[in-house]
Amino acid sequence: MSTERSEQVIDTCCTTVHTLGRQNAKKEKSLRYMQKDGKFPVMFQQAPGDWTTYWIDIFTSLVEIRWRMMFLIFSLNNIVSWLLFGLCYWLIAHVNGDSDNADDDLCVSNVRDFTGAFLFSMETGATIGYGYRHVTENSIVAIIVVTIQTVFSCLLDTVVIGVVVAKMASARKRAQTVGFSRCAVVNLRDRVLCLSWRLGDFRGNHILEGVVRVQLIRYVKQPVGSLVITYQDLDIEEREIVLATPTTIIHKLEPGSPLYNMGPDNLQDNRFELVVSFTYTGDSTGILHQTRASYTSADIRWGQRFQDMLKMGKKHYKVDFSLFHVTTWVPVPFLSAEEYNSRGRPADGTTLIPIGKRNRHIAQVNLNINEEMILQTFL
Repeated sequence: MSTERSEQVIDTCCTTVHTLGRQNAKKEKSLRYMQKDGKFPVMFQQAPGDWTTYWIDIFTSLVEIRWRMMFLIFSLNNIVSWLLFGLCYWLIAHVNGDSDNADDDLCVSNVRDFTGAFLFSMETGATIGYGYRHVTENSIVAIIVVTIQTVFSCLLDTVVIGVVVAKMASARKRAQTVGFSRCAVVNLRDRVLCLSWRLGDFRGNHILEGVVRVQLIRYVKQPVGSLVITYQDLDIEEREIVLATPTTIIHKLEPGSPLYNMGPDNLQDNRFELVVSFTYTGDSTGILHQTRASYTSADIRWGQRFQDMLKMGKKHYKVDFSLFHVTTWVPVPFLSAEEYNSRGRPADGTTLIPIGKRNRHIAQVNLNINEEMILQTFL
C-alpha cells in the first residue's frame, strides 16, 4: 500500500472516530431504560390505589425506605404511642380525682398530672419498670389500658426487629458486592466476532451457582408520541456459571443475533440497550439475590478486549481487581459480523498491520480483506 493511500486511510479513520465520539456523547445524555446501578428511571402517575398500595404491604414499604426514614418513623411511633397512652392515664387519674386523693386511693401510684402519666406510659412501653410509678388495683380501667399498651409495645418491637433484620440481609446490599464491567467489548474469539463483558464477585465468599440473562431492549417513538418497547433474549455461551473468579460473558455475533448486521459505523445509529442480570443464591444467608447492569451503544468498545487479571501463584490463584474494567486494543475488522462472514474470514495466522497513529487513535488495515479499515478508538 502506498504512503499517500495510507495517509488517506488514516484521515478517514480519524474523521470517523471523531464523528462516533460525538455520537457517543449524544447517546450518553439520552435517557437510559435502566441505569448503570440497576435502577429503573420510571415514575408512576395515577397508579391504581395510589398510596394505599404502600399501606397494604407496609412491611415491604418499611424495608425499602432509607435507614434514616425508618428510624424517624419508628421513633415517632414510640413517642406518639407514649403520648396517647399517657393521655389515657391522665384522663383516668383526672376522672378519679387523683390530683387531690391520698396515695392509697390513686389509680396509678405517684401519677397526679400529665407529666407523671407520660413518664409512666414511657416506662410501661419501654418495660423499664423503675418501681416509683405503678398501677394499683383501685381502677380496673387503668389495668386494662396497661395490658393493651404492653401488648402493643411487644408488637411494635417485633415489627422493628423484623424490619431491621430484613434490611440488614437485604439482597440489594449483597448485590452491590457483585458487579459487571463498565463497558462491553467486541473482538474475535476463534475467528468469530463476539460481544462480551465481565462479571465478578468482590467478596471472599464465592458464589457457586448463578444464572446470567441478557435482554436486548429497543424503544421506538411513534408518530403520535407514544413509546413502544420491545424485549428480545440474547443467547450466551454459558448461562449457569460458578463465580469463584471473575468470568467473561460471551454472546456470539452469528446469524440469528439481533446484533449480527450491526457494525461499528451503524452501531451508534441504533437505539438499543442491553440489560444484563445475574441471579444467584447467597451462600451465607440462602437469600436469592440479583445484580443488574445495562449497556448502550455508547458503552460498547469495538476492537478491544479485557486485560488479563487472573494469575496462578504457588498456592493460590491471584485476581487483580484493579484490571476488572481495563481494556486493551486488539486487531478486529471494522465490519459487521454479517459483512465479515460474507467476505470470508481471514485464514489463521493473518495479522492486522498497524499503518499509523494520529491524535491517539490507531488505524489498522487487514490486507486480506480488501483494505477495509479496522478502527480502534476509546469510546
